[in-house]
Amino acid sequence: MPDFLGPKSPLSSADHDGRSSRAIKQSEQNFYELIESLPMIAVQGYDRQRRVIYWNDASKCLYGYTREEAEGQLLEDLIIPDQMREGVIDAHQDWLHSNVSIPAEEVELKHKDGHPVPVYSSHVMIKQDTGDCEMFCIDISLQEQKKAKEKLQWMANFDDLTQLPNRRLMEAELSARLAEAERRPNSKVAVVFIDLDNFKMINDTLGHHYGDELLRAVAEGLKTEIRSCDQLSRFGGDEFVLLLFDFDGVEGIHELLQRIANTLDRGFVINGLCYQVSASFGVSLFPDDGKTIADLMGNADAAMYQAKDKGKNRVCFYTSDINDRLHHYQKIGALLRSALAADSLQLYFQPQIDLHDGSIRSCEALLRCFDNNALPVPPDIFIPVAEKSGLINRIGDWVIEAACKQLVAWKGTELEKLRIDINLSGKQLTNQHLADQILQTLHRYDLLPSQLGVELTENEVIGGDLEQIGQLETLKNAGVHISIDDFGTGYSSLVYLRRLPVCSLKIDRSFLHHAMENDSDMAIMQAIISVGHSFGLSVVVEGVETAEQDDLVKALSCDLAQGYLYARPMPAEAMPAYLLGVTGDRR
Repeated sequence: MPDFLGPKSPLSSADHDGRSSRAIKQSEQNFYELIESLPMIAVQGYDRQRRVIYWNDASKCLYGYTREEAEGQLLEDLIIPDQMREGVIDAHQDWLHSNVSIPAEEVELKHKDGHPVPVYSSHVMIKQDTGDCEMFCIDISLQEQKKAKEKLQWMANFDDLTQLPNRRLMEAELSARLAEAERRPNSKVAVVFIDLDNFKMINDTLGHHYGDELLRAVAEGLKTEIRSCDQLSRFGGDEFVLLLFDFDGVEGIHELLQRIANTLDRGFVINGLCYQVSASFGVSLFPDDGKTIADLMGNADAAMYQAKDKGKNRVCFYTSDINDRLHHYQKIGALLRSALAADSLQLYFQPQIDLHDGSIRSCEALLRCFDNNALPVPPDIFIPVAEKSGLINRIGDWVIEAACKQLVAWKGTELEKLRIDINLSGKQLTNQHLADQILQTLHRYDLLPSQLGVELTENEVIGGDLEQIGQLETLKNAGVHISIDDFGTGYSSLVYLRRLPVCSLKIDRSFLHHAMENDSDMAIMQAIISVGHSFGLSVVVEGVETAEQDDLVKALSCDLAQGYLYARPMPAEAMPAYLLGVTGDRR
């Protein structure tokens, strides 16, 4: 039987020690091979005096020292910041003598050039039962994570487009300053809302890329005018908020805002072209106009809208009546929403008289809104509220639908040949589907396009872009009657007029009211009528209230007229009796 099947003889002590030594060396070799195979993990080895005995390539990349530079150096002299030095030495000694291991944690160590190196650091102690124990530090770089964290933190507090503080950081700064001002008598804090005027038109005309470039340029321009102690932030869109501290009274604010307005007026060069902008400013003051962020911000915003209402490009300081007006606007906005939900808006109709034969061929649909006491709310009150609150498109849709329903209701009656003219706002014209929507609604009610007319003010038509003008061309080509309302009060550009897809001009009532006494207004009326006829357009005059004015518009060869002399706006149910009275008089 072979020897290997028999019992084994015991190993000698020397053989056992030799095998143990080889095993330990093999284990150490495996350990070093393992840590060398981790190129993204920095590993350093230190003897019991904390001098470097091992330094892998990843440690060189992370800390900047080559292996030759690091070997033999003390840990605390190499990568440990001064403020951590004593703690690291104590922790190492506790591990050596009391077996208290160093916990793994996120720390910031030191690069060769001095900058901090964020790492997740863990530690192992080998040969701890011998006099040659060694500590190995295993460090994973957190630089990318730190950069990502810092980027997220930056994004949470700053506007990426303009690099200015955003609303969040601005409100935090305002909160801290208000708390400080509460402790210090006579402290001054001002909140200034800055809203660029007509920025949407620039954005729509030039494109968002140019709009963004302009916002960056405006931000840089604003920064050049403010003090280092003040804070400018981008609130959103084309709105900025400026926080002023310890300023030189209201006069000082006026002077600063005038400098800002002058900077905007000088313009900004973008891609070789100079663009001028203006802004509306609203100011609220601590503590007079509020002691909280909400009050100061809300009141500055309300003052800014007051500046817009007064013609833009101006400064308005908050006053209590602005707040009263704001509450009134909010009340009207709620009323409009309620009326839309309940379908309780109404159309009134004002006939347009053919001055050649006295017939009625069309009428203007005028929107009416009534409060909870059934009292009418003036259009010059609720229309601006509708535009500011974003309700104007919903109201415009309601008007289109209601006018078509009324045309259907008049079918088979003496009113079935009347055309209804509805008013469109400039905001509606920005809806690229408006023309299709109107034509589809007419088709749904089995109506001809010629039964409906649309009116837009001169500024809205001439200020529109090519796409908006294209929508009017679509409507006119389909047979919808297009009128320019309030003609003569806006751009009055004959070049534009020649290119616009319109059927008639409506002369603003202000010219008629002064024409009897003012030769200039008379001349303007004559010119508008002459130009309109030369372009093949019919001319309508508004606001005829007296027999003398009726004689004048006929003598000037106007085609149609509307006004209180002929009829006040009336509900649909009053129209049959009115029409019967007119046709009866004519018979």
